[in-house]
This record gives sequence, C-alpha cells and structure tokens, in this order.
Amino acid sequence: MFRVCKAEEPSRTVITIDGNLSGDHVEAVELCCVQAMSEGKPVHLLLRDVQTVDQSGRALLSRMAAKGIHLLATGAYASYLVRRAGTNGTESLTSGAYNY
Repeated sequence: MFRVCKAEEPSRTVITIDGNLSGDHVEAVELCCVQAMSEGKPVHLLLRDVQTVDQSGRALLSRMAAKGIHLLATGAYASYLVRRAGTNGTESLTSGAYNY
C-alpha cells in the first residue's frame, strides 16, 4: 500500500505519505515535493502511516531536508527516520505527533 496526498493551505503545502516509502514510490514523492516547492510556499512532508522505508527512501528524506522541506512524522519508526535525516540535512526537523 502507498498513498501520497497533497493539501494546499494558504501559507504552506502539506504532502502526506502513507504506506511504504521504497522503490518506485520514492520517485513519485520526490516529483510531488519538487512540484510543490516550485509554487513558492513552504513545503511540509508528513510521514503519517509509514511502515517501511528503504535506502532510497532514507536518501530522499535527507535530500528533501537539505532543500528546505520540513519533515514531520507520526509514530516511533517514522520519527526516528526524520531525526536521522536531520543529522544529514541542513534544516531543523520536527518529529512526533502532527496536528492540523
């Protein structure tokens, strides 16, 4: 299972990922993030119900953090990945519960 949702808000764009961030899904998420960044608003990437992230998914999280995308997560596993991506990226990352 994999789902990516994009929500446009007045001051930001929130991209929500559910499922496995691996394989071909990584490319889809990256494309969605790049398109959202081109709109000029801050982009928040929320790992909401993520069970599996492979090496290419972890590399994507680090690249997105380095580009200024705010990484957010729910759940212990995704929160750990977000914190770890923050050690390689340049942005301060938020983890833990995310409220809309």
